[in-house]
Amino acid sequence: MNQYDVTVIGSGPGGYVAAIRCAQLGLKTALIEKYDTLGGTCLNVGCIPSKALLDSTEHYHNAHSTFKEHGIELSDLRVNMPQMNDRKNGVVKANTDGIVYLMKKNKIDVLHGLGSFVDKTHIKIVPTGGGEEQQIETKNVIIASGSKPTVLPFISQDKERIITSTEALNIREVPKSFVVIGGGVIGLEMASIYARLGSEVTVIEYTDALVPTMDSSIGKELKRVLGKIGIKFLLGHKVTGATRAGDTVTVTATSPKGEQVQVQGDYCLVAVGRSPYTAGLNLEAAGIEMEERGRIKVDEHLQTNVPGIYAIGDVVRGAMLAHKAEEEGVFVAETLAGQKPHINYLLIPGVVYTWPEAAGVGYTEEQLKEEGRAYKTGNFPFRASGRARASGDLDGFVKVLADKTTDEILGVHMVGPRIADLIAEAVTAMEFRASAEDVARMSHAHPTYAEAMKEACLAATENRAIHM
Repeated sequence: MNQYDVTVIGSGPGGYVAAIRCAQLGLKTALIEKYDTLGGTCLNVGCIPSKALLDSTEHYHNAHSTFKEHGIELSDLRVNMPQMNDRKNGVVKANTDGIVYLMKKNKIDVLHGLGSFVDKTHIKIVPTGGGEEQQIETKNVIIASGSKPTVLPFISQDKERIITSTEALNIREVPKSFVVIGGGVIGLEMASIYARLGSEVTVIEYTDALVPTMDSSIGKELKRVLGKIGIKFLLGHKVTGATRAGDTVTVTATSPKGEQVQVQGDYCLVAVGRSPYTAGLNLEAAGIEMEERGRIKVDEHLQTNVPGIYAIGDVVRGAMLAHKAEEEGVFVAETLAGQKPHINYLLIPGVVYTWPEAAGVGYTEEQLKEEGRAYKTGNFPFRASGRARASGDLDGFVKVLADKTTDEILGVHMVGPRIADLIAEAVTAMEFRASAEDVARMSHAHPTYAEAMKEACLAATENRAIHM
């Protein structure tokens, strides 16, 4: 029987990063993955393929809608969906092959099959494609089994016309109409993909705002700018059912006024969040305690009630984000090695990869108001940015929230071009507890989108933005 210092269950961003960091720290490490490819949801049917399609469709949208303004004239412009999907699949393969290389480089044993606890120190691996099962002994376990799309109990998803995000990434045609249930991150990204290709897209959201967990200014701006590419929004609508007849799906909902509404589409994407996935792990055999919503209960060190067994990522409390899982994977690995790592969960940014992109980190304005904390605000619109004007990306803003007395940056919320990258400046500043004045005093290259961050900080300190 093979013996390990650490065994990681699940090879998504949290799992494979944890495995690599464990190996770097000299721990003999095994990684268990039930599917043939490594990378989990993120690399195979989530973050990476969705960004590939978002990039491809944005290229098409620009060729169709903005190239003429740039002096570029095209004729016979068409969408080749099979090629677009083939490119996306190639991107996925390159990334998953990269994880295989990293496992070999770090001398991590990869065990393919469904891992389940025999007891707290023994794990059984049953190959999903058939073959002989094996059992290993391990001193420590990191559970990183991820999540799956949440289902609505009153909707039967056939995964052909009533689909999850997994199937939405593999449609081989441009739908005439596309209905999305859920106005969160996944719903808006998928809505963007198909709206850019020419589909009539309707997003139905239960709350009265898009991306309701983010600062309300982000949802308002996304509603405005995504409406410009033809996406229709039904906010405050409670979905009551979805049925398929042939190639048409009919979604029924109740409006804020109590009226019954019907929306039809070629496809209906159910994107109402994700749920922790622990099926088949046999957690009871190890005596692991659970908490609400199917999550694994952990302490401040991400250790379960069973010493030596840890859980990270989507199976524990907190935002279901790949980069949050990665930070937790490193945290646990370094804890096992006797180090004293830390994670500031307030500074885990959230990103929406629409175009314009959106992101936020720290406190929202609503949270500060609820806490009764005195704060000041600095806003800078991209319409006033020379770089944004040069590229034609005039929608969006940067909003900085700072403590009214100390000027410490408490939250940063953005909509605009390359925001997914720009939010890192805010995270860095806040990790070192910078004031708005600190960032305002730093040189930012001109012309860049990042200047908007500096200008928003200038606006937050005595309202002294230069270019507004």
